[in-house]
Amino acid sequence: MSKLDKFTGEQIIALDSLKKTEGILSHSYDVDRTKLLTMIKETVVEKYKIVELDDLKKEMDSMLPIVKDGKVKILIDHCFDVKGVGTVILGKVIQGKVKTYDNLKLLPKGSDVLIKSIQMHDEPVYEATSPARVRLSVKGITPDDVQRGDMLCESNSVHMTQEITLDYVQNQFFKDKIGENQMFLVNIGLQIRPAKIVSLNPMKLSLGKPAVFDKNDICVILKPESQTIRIVGSGTII
Repeated sequence: MSKLDKFTGEQIIALDSLKKTEGILSHSYDVDRTKLLTMIKETVVEKYKIVELDDLKKEMDSMLPIVKDGKVKILIDHCFDVKGVGTVILGKVIQGKVKTYDNLKLLPKGSDVLIKSIQMHDEPVYEATSPARVRLSVKGITPDDVQRGDMLCESNSVHMTQEITLDYVQNQFFKDKIGENQMFLVNIGLQIRPAKIVSLNPMKLSLGKPAVFDKNDICVILKPESQTIRIVGSGTII
């Protein structure tokens, strides 16, 4: 971090809303550390390890990857067409293991997808295990079928719905009133959906299109046009 401003504050609130309890924190010499410590007080960021810039790479290299076993789940970053190859997906194996010739589902669309080949760090591999970043050549879909945040997975291994209920907590810094039938954006993983508030107690949202999620995933409600804080609140999907 190179300066302290409202965007820094918003990032701290976002990390706290998502309950990202583990991390490291580093800042330039232009940042007032006393002010920074005040900003992160009573948030999850307060527990992050503060690392000097010169030691940042060494500290990051020492961090152990978080491996998740179970049915394969691949979170999609990008999808594009490569001449002579076909549809290519860039993403992260967030759970399990993907292998060449696996047959998976693209959700929420529901299309069947064949994994033709896998690359890691520009090298071909037969399989990739969580938490690997991968480049996949696939068959059965085109880039028009895919949006950022979609999931490649085995059938019935994730939840998918167009209406969600949250264990909702309002962001203490968002001062505007919210009410039923108001429209917002919601963030679930890398997915962004327009959403209408169906009820406040419990907090129930109707999404513009289905979203995929795991049990206990956190949804963040956003108001992009807000002139102050854009994070309205958040909650675990129940």
